[in-house]
Order: sequence, then structure tokens, then C-alpha cells
Amino acid sequence: MQTRERLLDVAGELLGEVGIERISTNMICARAGVTPPALYRYFKDKYAVLEALGRRLMDRQNVVLSAWLDRYVPKGLTAIADHIEDLLRDTAKVTAAEPGAIWTLRALRAVPQLAHVRIESHRLMTDRLVKAYAPLLPELSKKVLWRRVRISIEFGFAADEMLNEESLIKREDIIKEAARMLRWSLRDP
Repeated sequence: MQTRERLLDVAGELLGEVGIERISTNMICARAGVTPPALYRYFKDKYAVLEALGRRLMDRQNVVLSAWLDRYVPKGLTAIADHIEDLLRDTAKVTAAEPGAIWTLRALRAVPQLAHVRIESHRLMTDRLVKAYAPLLPELSKKVLWRRVRISIEFGFAADEMLNEESLIKREDIIKEAARMLRWSLRDP
């Protein structure tokens, strides 16, 4: 498994350097110091590498979200609302620590054969959030709650991307504004 993780780390670094279009399995092999057959033991092509990068990033972000839920849901809606900035900051830390993460995020949006990775992960977390929030928001039907949570997750994902792309707004201001918007995303005015 060390070889697979090393290949993913190298691919992430290269993705950040050359972008989605230019990255190739040969480039990954050369940088990692392995032969193409060694790479093909783990991945069938560059899109399989990109998919694995996406899954790894989504899984690591989901660990943050799950820990946040475990910590704040038992304390109620006010605690959840008061700590959305923490969730956004912790997610941003995971993204920043992942080699090539911003390009991985872009690939999950831009490459049609990779979109399912993001969508599956976000639906999984939507289900988890709905299960946690439903007892706290009994006035909302599960259908409405699911829709609002799903849109909120996509918004949080976009805010995480924005932290790495927008130079005209301070990172901390993006986090504060995104948290402000998310605080009210589930409730009716």
C-alpha cells in the first residue's frame, strides 16, 4: 500500500504543477521512480489515478465532517451554528495538506468521468447530516431537509475551493461569510 500512496502523492504534486490535461501515467512513473507496470498494478490509467486522488481527498474531508458532527450535534443547533467556521477551517486544513488538492477538486468538477466521486461522497455526507439534524429540526420534512443539506454541502465545497482561488477576499473573510450563510441554510426565515 505504500507504493500506491506514494504514487498518489506524486500524482497530486504533478497535478498541481502541470494540470489535468498534461498529467500522464508516464510522468507519474518517472517522478515516482517506478516502472509503468508498477503503476498499472494499482491504476488502469490517469483517470483512475485522478479518481483515487479524489476519493482520498473526499474521505479525508469526510473524516473532518464526521468528527465535527460527533462533537457538536449532541449540543444542539446553537452549538452547530456557532462552530461552522471551525468546520470550514478544518476542512481547509485537510485540503491544504493534500498534494495537488485544488487541482483534484477542479478535476472532480471538470472531468465528467470523475464527477461521481464528488457526488457520491456529498450524498453520503448528506445522508449522515440529515440523520443527525432530523431530530433537531422536526418541522422540516426529510425531503426538504435532505435538499437543503445537499445544497449546503455543495456550497461548503465551493467555499473550500474559493479559499485557494480567490485573491481579492481574505481567506478568513471567506470562511466567516460562508459560515454566516450556512448558519441559516436549513431554517426558514
